[in-house]
Amino acid sequence: MNWLKLPALACALIFAVPQAQAAEYPVRPIKLIVPYAAGGPTDVLGRMVGEYLARDLKQAVVVENKAGAQGAIGAEAAARSEPDGYTLFFTAASIFVLNPLLYKKLPYDPQKDFRLLTLVTDLPVVMEVHPSVPAKTVAEFVAYAKQNPGNLNFGSAGTGGTIHLAGEMFKQMAGVDMVHVAYKGAGPALTDLLSGNIQLMFDTLGTALPPVKGGLLRPLAVSSAQRIPDLPDVPTMAESGYPDYGVSVWYGVSAPAKLPDDVAQKLTASLNKALTMTRSAPRSTRSVSRRCGPKARPRSINSSRPIARDGQV
Repeated sequence: MNWLKLPALACALIFAVPQAQAAEYPVRPIKLIVPYAAGGPTDVLGRMVGEYLARDLKQAVVVENKAGAQGAIGAEAAARSEPDGYTLFFTAASIFVLNPLLYKKLPYDPQKDFRLLTLVTDLPVVMEVHPSVPAKTVAEFVAYAKQNPGNLNFGSAGTGGTIHLAGEMFKQMAGVDMVHVAYKGAGPALTDLLSGNIQLMFDTLGTALPPVKGGLLRPLAVSSAQRIPDLPDVPTMAESGYPDYGVSVWYGVSAPAKLPDDVAQKLTASLNKALTMTRSAPRSTRSVSRRCGPKARPRSINSSRPIARDGQV
């Protein structure tokens, strides 16, 4: 044996290992961290994407809910995970865009700690109230709120999130006094709205539709530019007298920044394929995923309509 050739052979084997791992990926279950409680829009969309991703990769995708600190707990866990493709992060605009603007110190850096694999969707919000609120239009709600200053509560997935800012933006534009109640996720907030513990919520379309369709909540308006086919009788905020009210919530899938390019490319291709599959999903999920897919893109990953539309919010 030529011992002089051993170092070269060793180097060749070392550099071949990552390529072999990428070709075989995934060989074990993938964890998808969702930074909010179960039942909210982030969780619903995350589980749907995980289901399609698992089907395409032929490997289990396990959703792990890590709620708290407006998504920062889940983001930190994902940022500190091994960049091997077995821990992914289902993120929302508020975590990557708003948190850095609202908090001086975060346990993660969206720019340095993550690489975005794909954007999933860009959803409008629905202004919905408990049936006990005697208002069937935005104008009637504003009049009622002004007659009861400080007595109406609106919930959100957490302080500083897009849904919270959607409520604050409406407060400012309508000139009403409402109390914000923060929850560890939109799911618990929606539960309290259904029980009447709070009176109002600006919820994303996916989670708003079931209780609205079931007559459990009353929709007053949608934030989209046009009416939504699933809610054709619900006017837009512009039609309701607030043409400058523009709020949407985008979601995406990311991974630790040092994820190898070949694994990232494989994941992105699989995610885009999975998102394309949602177009042929059952009707119960089509309304959630209508704007999902490789072409679903907000104006910028660093953009947020509540901030851009009104810097004072």
